[in-house]
Amino acid sequence: MHEYYHAEERQPPRPPRPPFQQPGQGFGPPFGPPSGTPGGAPGASSGPPSGPPPAFTPQQSQSQGVGVFAVDPGAIRPCTFRYVFIWLNTGERFWAWLVFVGPRSAAGWRWTGFRWIYFGVDLRNIESFVCF
Repeated sequence: MHEYYHAEERQPPRPPRPPFQQPGQGFGPPFGPPSGTPGGAPGASSGPPSGPPPAFTPQQSQSQGVGVFAVDPGAIRPCTFRYVFIWLNTGERFWAWLVFVGPRSAAGWRWTGFRWIYFGVDLRNIESFVCF
């Protein structure tokens, strides 16, 4: 006999599973620097660039302003695997090398002034950006 549940009815209990655990993996969050090649592109690397970003700071007037709305993923996706200067709505600004753009977030490498560090950002937090 099959049991059917409606949204308002109580759902059957699920067996417990440790958070963020995939079959064959230990404990830990499912994020961090990516491994392998992005999108299966042969020879492409998802690590940081081999050197620093351009030595200048672009003017925000060169960027694509977005107002109160989030950056559209389709607008920033062409900036993957290119240098991109990002202005956040918190006032922070920095050079980045994006390796992933999803529907609500982007991730990649952020230049600290001395080295590249891996980071992620919610697209709603990006005020504007310009890629080179």
